[in-house]
Amino acid sequence: MGGLLLLLWRYLRSSNSSQVPAQITVLVLSLLIAAHLLGMELIRSVAFFAGVVLVVVFQPEVRRAFVSLGSTRFFSTSRENLQLVEAIEESTSQLSAKRFGALFAFERGMDLDQFVETGVEIDSKFAPELVFTIFNPKTSLHDGGIILRQGRIAAAGCVFPVSQRELSDRSIGLRHRAAMGITEQTDAISVVVSEETGQISLCADGEIHQALSPALFRERLAHLLKDRRTRDSESREREALAERSASERIEA
Repeated sequence: MGGLLLLLWRYLRSSNSSQVPAQITVLVLSLLIAAHLLGMELIRSVAFFAGVVLVVVFQPEVRRAFVSLGSTRFFSTSRENLQLVEAIEESTSQLSAKRFGALFAFERGMDLDQFVETGVEIDSKFAPELVFTIFNPKTSLHDGGIILRQGRIAAAGCVFPVSQRELSDRSIGLRHRAAMGITEQTDAISVVVSEETGQISLCADGEIHQALSPALFRERLAHLLKDRRTRDSESREREALAERSASERIEA
């Protein structure tokens, strides 16, 4: 049984973190149903034990999944959303041009108070000039990260958890691992600017997308900052449109 659990752990860890809670549920339910149908108490006990172990191991992913179910909108209007995306794009472009390393985390459904407490609380309106000053290498806060809450800078100089995941890309440094780490443990979105290359990367659900062009960065960030219901609705609309287009081509 220990060998089986080890194989399951490796498989789930290699999977997309956003899919892990669903995989755990399907796995445990399948074992329980099989145990009930076959009348095998041993399988039922194994399923219960495996479920407890997997929930403990993947506690951050499970917690993030449940929080996202009831998460509310990140911003009150699409206009505010667009304004912040534009301000972020301007800030990251300035930081990239100067080769100033930077790290941002956007709070969504899960509060980031424990990370806010590791830095200096600011509670200021987001402004590119302020961000540029914070991440200037000559300031004392430049090594940490900025946490954004409801479109405002909640704190700067914050310490984020570092991802321990094994990566094939050895060029990913500590700042990028911190950007990944906070999105592994929470439902936050993070943005990182490389000090060495000036490249801009975006992280969500523990996955990092590196060297994004300005247009692609803006598109993905705007999409991620929408609430889940809006994203799901747009996804369903795109799928419906694709199905209609396919049907029209077949009829033609």
